[in-house]
Amino acid sequence: MRSKVSLVFGPWYQTELYLNGGYGFHSNDARGVAGRIDPKTGDPVQEADPLVRSKGAEVGVRTAALPNLQSTVSLWLLDIDSELLFVGDAGTNEPSRPSRRYGLELANYYSPLPWLTLDGDVSFSHAKFTKHDPEGDHIPGSVDAVIAAGIAVHDLHGFFGSLRLRYFGPRPLIEDNSVRSKDTTLVNLEAGYAFNEHMSLAIDVFNLFDARPSDIDYFYTSRLPGEPADGVDDVHTHPAEPRAIRASFTYTFGRK
Repeated sequence: MRSKVSLVFGPWYQTELYLNGGYGFHSNDARGVAGRIDPKTGDPVQEADPLVRSKGAEVGVRTAALPNLQSTVSLWLLDIDSELLFVGDAGTNEPSRPSRRYGLELANYYSPLPWLTLDGDVSFSHAKFTKHDPEGDHIPGSVDAVIAAGIAVHDLHGFFGSLRLRYFGPRPLIEDNSVRSKDTTLVNLEAGYAFNEHMSLAIDVFNLFDARPSDIDYFYTSRLPGEPADGVDDVHTHPAEPRAIRASFTYTFGRK
């Protein structure tokens, strides 16, 4: 079940103000909902609620007042009754404390020529648990800043392509914010040619500069051969995929 109200005022000078507000639910990990016993220790565990209430609101401005440019600026707020946190020892997610997130988003879409488009989205957010705990109130894995930007060429005498950048800023890995991940920046490239309305050939290069950041990081206790029996607290990383190249041929049947 979800409920939402939206109000839009305008447009004036190709600009409008909008307000959104509502509530909904997010689903908890099914293993926590159905599980009754810890498979490692055999101890009983508290079952998780299958659905958790969330409430949110947003206010923003959209404008196309400048030629060939569409821009949006928005402020948002999200309250969640229970956050999901990853538990390294169990390899699963568990429900945690209620939280509040709020932030600012900037979105821009610029098309100076019929065949050229530039876009850039930037978002900043602040996330914390609302129920205080001495161990800390930061939400592990919550990203503070995200940038998505690119340049695209389309239908230029049959040629098309794009160059896109994705940036995730550093994020806390434990509640007291004493351990943080590094930032992550990846660039992808696409280039292709459409022979006609049915046939096209494209080449994609993922992770163009063969960067070696992590896709995601976790901080928990683990034990490798030769380490103490009670384990070591450390950062565990899923690395980004190395540079990869993919060629594709597309044929579309029927009329467009």
